[in-house]
Amino acid sequence: MTSPTFQPIAPRPAPTQTGGFFGWIRDNLFSDWLTALMTVVIGGVLLYTLPQLLSWAIFRASWLPNYAVCRVEGAGACWGVIAEKYRIILFGRYPFEEQWRPLVATILMLGLLVASCTRAFWRPWLAILWVVVLSLFFTLMFGNVLGLSKVETDRWGGLPLTILLASLSMVIAFPIALLVALGRRSNLPAIRTFCAIYVELIRGVPLISVLFMAAFMFPLFMPQGFTIDVLIRVLVGITLFSAAYMAEVIRGGLQSIPKGQIEAAATLGLSYWQTQGKIVLPQALALVVPSIMNGFISTFKDTSLVTIVSLYELTGALSMALNSDSDWRPFKVEGYLFIAMIYFVFCFSMSRYSVWVEKQVNKGKQR
Repeated sequence: MTSPTFQPIAPRPAPTQTGGFFGWIRDNLFSDWLTALMTVVIGGVLLYTLPQLLSWAIFRASWLPNYAVCRVEGAGACWGVIAEKYRIILFGRYPFEEQWRPLVATILMLGLLVASCTRAFWRPWLAILWVVVLSLFFTLMFGNVLGLSKVETDRWGGLPLTILLASLSMVIAFPIALLVALGRRSNLPAIRTFCAIYVELIRGVPLISVLFMAAFMFPLFMPQGFTIDVLIRVLVGITLFSAAYMAEVIRGGLQSIPKGQIEAAATLGLSYWQTQGKIVLPQALALVVPSIMNGFISTFKDTSLVTIVSLYELTGALSMALNSDSDWRPFKVEGYLFIAMIYFVFCFSMSRYSVWVEKQVNKGKQR
């Protein structure tokens, strides 16, 4: 019996590189013919427009606060408008000689927000830190104590007002949204109906209408001689609007939890609030972290609408600064690009923080 003839196997091609720079390019830019085509088209557009954009924004740009130089034919971007008007853009109508106060208040508020997003500061005393910093913020901004001159809230503006409205509305809206979401799933018809009416009423109108009602219509229903500061009314309007949308996001997370887990918790003798706090809410909130952060980012940008009630946050302060000066009025594009950069920094930071939180809450599912 003859032995079988040995047949060598043909060499296989080397495995393609899946990591590194070239691996990322192949997977994300040339994974198939359609992706490769779009990469080539977009790359061609960028190669055509990028040199012109760089020429306008950098090489031919004017950086000095001299509007005459910016009006020269062939001149590029006039970044001098930022150097000339940055204090009005950042601090609005706040008294010029007192603008160190909103600067310090803004730094304190930003430090508080960073601390609140850092795991090392997640301690019971963080709530006390919020009370202290907010007290210092309003003391510095409003004054009328410790030798500080009084500055009414209608003169607050710029970045401090944007950060105040966005941060407070987010912090207050979250527990309201949580309760409303639980209320919409309640077995009590009165609570379920009330929460549903609140959500549908708020979501049925744009935010600009809510702000208009809070600023101009609400005082008409107040007793004679009783007034609430417009800043407080606007803050309440933004908070209720954000809470309604966030409640539906959280309700979606609650509905994704299997009913068997709730029944198992009842079998173990856990109360309703123990079940929600230890089993349902941790899982539901982990599932909707991106959507919640999306709501936070939307709220931060929606603060620009308070201009309609004469509160000049970043965009309103920019319009006020340029509309009152005919020499710099033609250079609104540069001003709005500056504002867009500020919004991008804050929104991108929140987006990256959302990614980090999502990774932390999903560690138990990683293998």
